Amino acid sequence: MKRLLVSVMGSPFLIAATIPSTPDLGTAEGRCRSHEPGPSFLVTVEGLKDRSGKLKLEVYPANDPDFLEDDNILISAGKTFRRVEQSVPASGPVRLCVRLPSAGSYAVSLLHDRDSNRKFSWRVDGIGFAGNPKLGWSKPPASDATAIARSGPTQIEIVMNYRRGFGMRPIR
Repeated sequence: MKRLLVSVMGSPFLIAATIPSTPDLGTAEGRCRSHEPGPSFLVTVEGLKDRSGKLKLEVYPANDPDFLEDDNILISAGKTFRRVEQSVPASGPVRLCVRLPSAGSYAVSLLHDRDSNRKFSWRVDGIGFAGNPKLGWSKPPASDATAIARSGPTQIEIVMNYRRGFGMRPIR
């Protein structure tokens, strides 16, 4: 929900308006450019269940209220949100790159959207986070899913987790 300040007959009014989320929010800011020296995460993905679907990497402020918050809310509030989405490569190493606004701490999530429906389904899809926390049935605290970006590219590894029995855990 986005709040807008409008003027009606010279008097200010605060109204709430819903702006639909789109898969493109945060992608222009998140797209890495060749040989760009600024801060970024170079993410190596380990433990994919298969090579189907898409990968969606998202970067959030490193605090619990903002971690995994709706992209519209974050962008409307001027907070960090970055997204990179790409098809899973058919073979070879899996790597993604996401640009960051500055060096610092960020919470990072990675979705393996195996059915490419742009929604997380714990029965089908995989999920991973920076720091590779052990997962339960709820999201990890932001502090467990945080990586620290340097002033240039910073390499991190994310291990994917899939439903196994009564929980989410790596395949290996």
